[in-house]
Order: sequence, then structure tokens, then C-alpha cells
Amino acid sequence: MQRIHFIPADFARVRLRTTAGPLVESAFAYGLLGRGVGAPFARWRSQVGERLAQWPLPLTGGSAAPGLDGLIDLIERSGRYVGTDAAAARNAPGPPFHPAAGDLSLVWRVAVAPYWEHVRAYLEAECEARGRVLMAGGVELLLTTLHSKITWRAPVLEIHDGPDEDIRLDGRGLVLAPSVFLAHRPGRVTRRLDDNGPVVLAFAAPPDTHQATGLWDEPDDSGQSLGALVGQTRAAALHALRSSCTTSQLADRLGISAAGASQHTAVLRRAGLITTRRIRNTVLHTLTPLGVALLKGISPRPAKPAAAGVPARRRPAGGAVGHREPRPVTDLTARTTPAA
Repeated sequence: MQRIHFIPADFARVRLRTTAGPLVESAFAYGLLGRGVGAPFARWRSQVGERLAQWPLPLTGGSAAPGLDGLIDLIERSGRYVGTDAAAARNAPGPPFHPAAGDLSLVWRVAVAPYWEHVRAYLEAECEARGRVLMAGGVELLLTTLHSKITWRAPVLEIHDGPDEDIRLDGRGLVLAPSVFLAHRPGRVTRRLDDNGPVVLAFAAPPDTHQATGLWDEPDDSGQSLGALVGQTRAAALHALRSSCTTSQLADRLGISAAGASQHTAVLRRAGLITTRRIRNTVLHTLTPLGVALLKGISPRPAKPAAAGVPARRRPAGGAVGHREPRPVTDLTARTTPAA
């Protein structure tokens, strides 16, 4: 089992992240395709099988293919965490990730990217639910309720059914990220080699049969149309900002640098699609009504023309009269450390 050792400073540096990243989810999907799946994944397996039949490349490299642990280690050592949004990557050629692992970019294109928007929405809801647990009972209750096979024995978090190793946080903190495709393991540490950054633990949060009903619906082309209008990364940023977040949180969600996220928010703000406000040391970005309307693929309702001789009612800058900002997704970053 993996054992994660905490010191007191680590408790203030525990936070939730929507996902460990598209590449990591692709690795989990790769592992899931090689084994039997339950009812929630039956439709997904069928659809992926149909797509794979159209590709001449094998999914795996046979007996030489690494297992899930080896594949995650390859991702970590290569530093390839940066992903992209589904619309941009669905048809991206991409080189094989590793000769023995088969074409991991193929796994992304056929098994993950077509469902990425649905998966992200599901994971955002999962993070909000875990955030309510955190607010109700603190960090230790959150760690206790991650999974039936993840055990909290203060000050050690034990992940059963995994590689045998001890991981010491030493004040770096722990990022917890739910995973849809990690259905056959309770959890897996996906990043631990960075001496300055936090350790990232992906924990299993597979859907039940009811939740999976809409998860595997084929996507429409609205994301591609929006991407053609504002650019693929900024389209992904608008989707991510359905829940208000800071610049650093947005960078995490998109898998880009904080500087890149700042540039994209500046463009979206000038276009009137988002607003930005500063709360102490935190900069919070939120969709405007125009941004929400664009994201939904509808036009905002035009204002009624003022009667002759009667001045139009002035509206506060940044939104319509009576508009309320969406509630931000729960994330400990804003509570524990200043965000860019």
C-alpha cells in the first residue's frame, strides 16, 4: 500500500482540485480498458470499442506494455501533465507517449476526449460534495471519507491495493483530485517527485448506474463552434469559469501556466465575457451574463428601448440589475494560501 505521512503544516495545505489532468485520466482509462467493467461503464466500453475498430494502431504493446503504476511513473518522470480541452485534442495527431504503452494520445482521443465536458462537470460536482464534507468536519473527516479502501490513521493516510511505498509530505501539502476512470483502484499518487510542489492524490469517484446515464452521451459541436469563435483555450476557460475561481485555480483546471491563464482572462474580460474582482490577496474571475449566454449558445435578451423622453435605467458595471455572482467551487487554495 501507499502510505502518505503528514506533519502539522500539511493540514493547512490540503486542497481539492477538479481533476489530476486529461493525461492522467487517459492513463486510468487505458488501465480500465484492459479489464472487465461494471454496468456504469458498459456503454462507454461499447462506444470506445467501435471507435477503436476504425484505428489501425493497437491499443497496447502486448506483454511489454507497462501496467498502470508504470504508466503513471512514466507520466510523472516525463513531466507531461499539461493537457488541453476536448475540442482541440479530439483530432490532434500526437506522438505515442511511450512505445511499450501503445499510443496514449489515441486513448485520449477515443476514450476520454469525447466525454471530457461531461466528465469535468461530474468531477466539479464531486469536488463540491467533498468540500461540504470538509466544511462540516475538517480535513480529517475529508481524509476519512475518501474511499472505503483509503484509511486515515493519524498522521498517515493509507491507500490499499497499490504499490508499497512511503511518501512524506514534509510540509508540501496534498492535492486531492477525484477520478472517473480510476474505477479499479481506491487511489493513486500521480505526482510526488517535485520537491517544492504538493503531492497529488487521485482518488476513485466512479459514477453509479444512474449518474452514468448522461455521462456517456455523444457531444454536440457547440464546443467546437465556441472554440472557433474565441479560441480553443479561451473556450475551455469559459467552461471552467462556470464556477468562479482564481487565476491559479483556472491554470490548474486548464493545465496551463498561471501567466497563460492571466493572459486569457484579460482577453475575456476586455470582451465583456467575465468580470474580475479582488478580495484581499485573491483575484476572483466570474462569468458575466454575456459569457453565460455565449457558453449556452444563446443570445442574451436585448434590453427594452426606453420610452421617448425617459432615460434608460442605468445598470451597474459588469452585470444586469439584480444579477448575483455564481457561487465559487469549493477549493482550499483561497482559504489557505494567497492566489495569483
